[in-house]
Amino acid sequence: MTTNNLAYQFKTANIIIRLIVINTALYLFATLGSWIFKISPGVLMEWFVLPVDSGSLLLQFWSLLTYSFLHFDFWHIFWNMLVLYWFGQYVLNLFTEKRFLTIYLLGAICGGLLFVLAYNLFPVLNNTLAYLIGASAAVRAIMIFIAAYTPNSEVRIFVFNIKLWQIGVFVVLSDLIQIPTSGNAGGLIAHLGGAIFGYVYAVQLKKGSDIGTWFEKIMDSLTNVFKPNKKSPLRTVHKSKTNKKTPKARTTSSAKNPTQKQIDAILDKISKSGYDSLTKEEKDFLFKAGKE
Repeated sequence: MTTNNLAYQFKTANIIIRLIVINTALYLFATLGSWIFKISPGVLMEWFVLPVDSGSLLLQFWSLLTYSFLHFDFWHIFWNMLVLYWFGQYVLNLFTEKRFLTIYLLGAICGGLLFVLAYNLFPVLNNTLAYLIGASAAVRAIMIFIAAYTPNSEVRIFVFNIKLWQIGVFVVLSDLIQIPTSGNAGGLIAHLGGAIFGYVYAVQLKKGSDIGTWFEKIMDSLTNVFKPNKKSPLRTVHKSKTNKKTPKARTTSSAKNPTQKQIDAILDKISKSGYDSLTKEEKDFLFKAGKE
């Protein structure tokens, strides 16, 4: 497969696959780079890991995001990417890729902030990690978000049907129980930061308030800055003073209302009975609507 084909596959893949590819590529870079230069991955990537010291964080503020794309251990990245793929599918069935990325990145930021805050407020943690890496906080945000938004949706594990809210509660309690005895207390605290954000986002969204709108606007602005400004070679020679497309626009607007009502009805059904209660037609309709 040529480089152009790989680039095309990456560009057309969904956001979950692209995140997995980016995380894996950086893991391989850090692993191979540390072997080639005979230094630890932490030293090689020191400007991209999240430091515990707030002063150092001010000097490398970008690390509040970059840390969440770094992994120095195979099983660390394996489980993070597996859970991201599994729970991410549920999110993409209901929401756009932009919202998915908003949950992921803001979950990472909240996890990182709670990590730094905890280390500076509780000196007992200073005996553990010197920095934070990994997508765990971002993945926790995705997991807990969908568990809180569609709590009664079920997944089948071996021969058991387990609801998403039960998985969410188990994961959070597991992190809380391990904090006092684990050598990775800082990492577990970051998990909780991502989980808290995911839960709050879901609860507010169900109430009709999207607390991630401001972040989506920032992402749109950054995208527009780096987007090439291509001017059309065609020249407009005449503009009609009367807007002949107005009736059509009204028709389109009114045509969307039944679709939106159907989406709301399906989401209400998911909230009450779980995602698996949907018919195949309803799942297909919801998937297509999320792509528009």
